[in-house]
Amino acid sequence: MPSKKSKPIRLYTIGFTKKSAEDFFARLKKAGVKKIIDVRLNNESQIAGFAKKQDLPFFLKKIGGIDYEHRPDLAPTQALIDEYRKEKKGVENFKKKYLKLVKQRKVEKALDPKDLDGACFLCSEDKAPDCHRSFLTQYLTQTCPTPIEVEDL
Repeated sequence: MPSKKSKPIRLYTIGFTKKSAEDFFARLKKAGVKKIIDVRLNNESQIAGFAKKQDLPFFLKKIGGIDYEHRPDLAPTQALIDEYRKEKKGVENFKKKYLKLVKQRKVEKALDPKDLDGACFLCSEDKAPDCHRSFLTQYLTQTCPTPIEVEDL
């Protein structure tokens, strides 16, 4: 359970779909994001060229002085993604299975709370409510010993 005595961690989330590079990087800079934590399983073949594995770290550093870290251990499995997108099993089913997965992976122990302050979870989904980045932040707000304030950019 989060402690109410600690200064809250400021954690952001963002999806790059339906955003221009200009809009995407402006949002990150305006929020003061220090590090992108890429929570996509596959960061290599995205439609938005600026979000590809080989380009994104360069653009983040050059445009905003922002660090980059790819964390596939925070992403859903390919089987879970396929079940949701191709088999249309529904967002509640996806959320339940994804939360079970992050609990099994003990992601709260794999993430240092101080490394989350000023960080931003990145994935491709435009809207956060039905995206695993939101489910992940919900899970962390419940399991992290430090309170977390989350803002979707």
